[in-house]
Amino acid sequence: MNKKGALESLLFVAGDDGLSMDEITSLLETTPLEAQNLLTEMRASHNDNIHSGLTLIETRKRYQLATKREYAELIKMYAVSPFATHLSQAALETLAIIAYKQPLTRMEIDQIRGVQSAGLVQRLLLRGLIKEIGRSETPGRPIIYGTTDYFMNYFGLTTIDDLPNVDELFQMQDNESFDLFDFPADEDTDNQLAFFKTDSIISEQE
Repeated sequence: MNKKGALESLLFVAGDDGLSMDEITSLLETTPLEAQNLLTEMRASHNDNIHSGLTLIETRKRYQLATKREYAELIKMYAVSPFATHLSQAALETLAIIAYKQPLTRMEIDQIRGVQSAGLVQRLLLRGLIKEIGRSETPGRPIIYGTTDYFMNYFGLTTIDDLPNVDELFQMQDNESFDLFDFPADEDTDNQLAFFKTDSIISEQE
């Protein structure tokens, strides 16, 4: 196994939660010194490669892949562009899980969905629909997510208790998408929230 490639794959899947040195050494079955050398090589490889838009950062003793600073404005432009106004079915499902089950970590979201959600969580963060509200006291202290005031205001909610019962929500077709700017301002809450795909969270809601 190519350990550098394996490490990069792990960091990609870990997303914004990142990995600690203990987690890296355990997963790769290696020593802290070898793991540190792999991280150093990876950082240099990305930073020295002008064709790479990624870099390796360390935050609170956790390592994660991130986009380079020089692309920050481009990423912000994408987040508010017409190309980014549509949320995929997977993103809507992730948003529904966060709305109904908050506060929760990305790993808890992954467990409910059955697949990793790092990219979807990042997309929802960029759109201002969810936010980081703290860190769990569990090992690794993963980030805890919840919905934002923008989410509440957009869907006309006073409190999170105003969310309709999960059984009352409509079922979307598999390839249907939701446009953040399609709903008229005077739509009632039940209709505005009808985009949530609920089949994967109903059992978790019980």
